[in-house]
Amino acid sequence: MNRKTHRAKKIAPADAPLAAIILAITLATTAGAATRGDDEANQTAPPFWTKLETPRFIEPVGVPNTFADLAEQVSPAVVNIQVSVGDTESTGIPRRWREYHDFPFEFTPHGPARGEGSGFVISPSGYVVTNAHVIEGAEKITVSFLDGRKLTATVVGTDPKTDIALIKVESETPLQAIPLGDSDSVRPGEWVVAIGNAMSLAHSVTAGIVSAKHRYLARGNYDDFIQTDAAINPGNSGGPLINLAGEVIGINTAINPAANTIGFAVPIKIAKQILPQLKADGRVTRSWLGVEIHELTSEEKQRSGADRGALVFRVLPETPAMRAGLEAGDVIVAFDGSTVESHRQLPVIVANTSSNREVEVEVLRKGERRAIGVTLAQMEEAEPRGRTHERFVPPPPLTAPSSSERFGLDVQELDAPLAEQLGLENADGVIVTHVEVDSPAGHAGLRRGDVVLEVEGERVDSTAALDQALADAGDRAVLLVRRDGATLFIPLRQAP
Repeated sequence: MNRKTHRAKKIAPADAPLAAIILAITLATTAGAATRGDDEANQTAPPFWTKLETPRFIEPVGVPNTFADLAEQVSPAVVNIQVSVGDTESTGIPRRWREYHDFPFEFTPHGPARGEGSGFVISPSGYVVTNAHVIEGAEKITVSFLDGRKLTATVVGTDPKTDIALIKVESETPLQAIPLGDSDSVRPGEWVVAIGNAMSLAHSVTAGIVSAKHRYLARGNYDDFIQTDAAINPGNSGGPLINLAGEVIGINTAINPAANTIGFAVPIKIAKQILPQLKADGRVTRSWLGVEIHELTSEEKQRSGADRGALVFRVLPETPAMRAGLEAGDVIVAFDGSTVESHRQLPVIVANTSSNREVEVEVLRKGERRAIGVTLAQMEEAEPRGRTHERFVPPPPLTAPSSSERFGLDVQELDAPLAEQLGLENADGVIVTHVEVDSPAGHAGLRRGDVVLEVEGERVDSTAALDQALADAGDRAVLLVRRDGATLFIPLRQAP
């Protein structure tokens, strides 16, 4: 049977195939969450969601009957969500969703748009979990149950960073809830079932396996998705991914429109970490570390002596990281006692750390292991200021500049008057006066106005010192650069 395929290059929300991908460049942490350990054991209050007292595992014998029994057991707790959005123009399509297509909208010109998604009940008192993007901008939310009941929901809280929302309905009788499971214990190859409002087809049931864990989709700092081949379609967003014990282990969130049966779910562990805050405050309070991190390449591993960790590419000004003394070029290998295996893992580890307290960050710096105490602050109190590149004032015309021609770089020595004119704190280093576009320096991202402080860990205070350091480095070198009040780490490599 021929299958129609759609060309696309983006990972998108399950009910938005062409959603834009946004990559955040700073780390944020979830305030008030436990530092480590079991999510529920570390909550300050008992969890308000349902869980199995004695989790059971159903052997996949007689698969059709097993899936049928499972679907019959949990479907009453799976809901369809219809939203009416007044944020429309003459097309009737909300601005937030106007870039999407193939989504089951019903609208009339000049009238409110209606969109659909999925969700699931987590407590008999009426709390329902869905995706934040499903209810974004909604003026009215209607929740439909398997038995035909329709209840109006109110928004309790949303967290766009993890795409999780908590809503609530009022029912005269207790509602059936789905217990929340343990996404950490899930293994690739295990059977899972997805239930939701696929393509406006209510309570559609699909089955498959967990294809992989810890998938990174470049959507944000909290990417840690479960991949499944259980069919997920537009309208499934916010619905549950369920194991054979009848527990939710993920929230169906994204699909790859260019592929068949490749879907992604937010691990339920992430939801359990933030649901108490959403219930109590309506939002998630986060803390600020203040570094930009990169992957450790083979060259960086050789330079730093680290075989794992997260490379600090830039330390942002006026942040806990800068105040604590973290530097560009540091390799973070442990955070608050948790080993950092990769740059993608670090935001997830940090997200489990409370703010407003000092944590120990272990780094490798120039081959030496150091422990640095960092006091995290709430993000609202630590937004960096003065980071716009437009604030850089170009230097005056320069005469007789020194040139490191092999790398396409022209520099000039700094003195106190020039540093003051450029708004620099001191005259350390040499200033970049010109960068050839098609050169190693240009490809590495160096800019006019950057101040080179070090080459391969050695301080440079003159153009002659820079030229000598680059000559000693050969065809590749690592520069420590000051830009807009922050330091960053830039590797240079001469083209072969």
